[in-house]
Amino acid sequence: MKLAIISDIHGNLPALEAVMASIGKEGTDRVFCLGDIVGYGGRPNECVDFIRTQNIPCILGNHDEAAVGQGDIAYFNRWAREAILWTSDNLSVDSREFLTCLELTLTLDDIFLVHASPHEPGAWHYLFSSSDAYLSFSAFNQGVCFIGHTHSPTLFVDRSGNRRIINVGSVGQPRDRDPRACWGLFDTDSGDFRWIRVEYQVEKAALHILRENLPPFLASRLQHGM
Repeated sequence: MKLAIISDIHGNLPALEAVMASIGKEGTDRVFCLGDIVGYGGRPNECVDFIRTQNIPCILGNHDEAAVGQGDIAYFNRWAREAILWTSDNLSVDSREFLTCLELTLTLDDIFLVHASPHEPGAWHYLFSSSDAYLSFSAFNQGVCFIGHTHSPTLFVDRSGNRRIINVGSVGQPRDRDPRACWGLFDTDSGDFRWIRVEYQVEKAALHILRENLPPFLASRLQHGM
């Protein structure tokens, strides 16, 4: 079975549409979303509606949690806080209900899905290095764990060499200095995984941000993938 794993859409509808077109070309069997559908971008409801109406299984991200008033926004930087407050004010009833009902983790056979870290999923730990990931391997039993949150495609392998934590990167807010949207393709039969980068209409996504009077920095950073 070929699985598409997406994460961190962040209200970027042009990026989501481009990624879904790419997923369709790969002939995937199922799509899963690792959360943070909203935050930063100017089209949160459209992105939530897409995930919801396409029946894509999705888990909770920290921006999703904050946008529905369930999480503390004090630790967000000022641009993120402003975007969260705007998103919260502009969420539709359907979007709010959908995000409120999301769970922190999802298990599929030998696959564990979580937004940030399998260790204390609701604490939103960042996994940037192998030392960050060390504790996380003891927090799940499956052979592979897919994560997002840092917006940077990364692979961690445990000491046995048999188990992996894979960050699939970000659809709508890449942070690895590559502005192209990123998603992950996993073959459950062979265990093969690869990241796929997709060009999208960055200028259109930036315009969505500016038209909503969100911080211009959130628009300009899309151009540089940072």
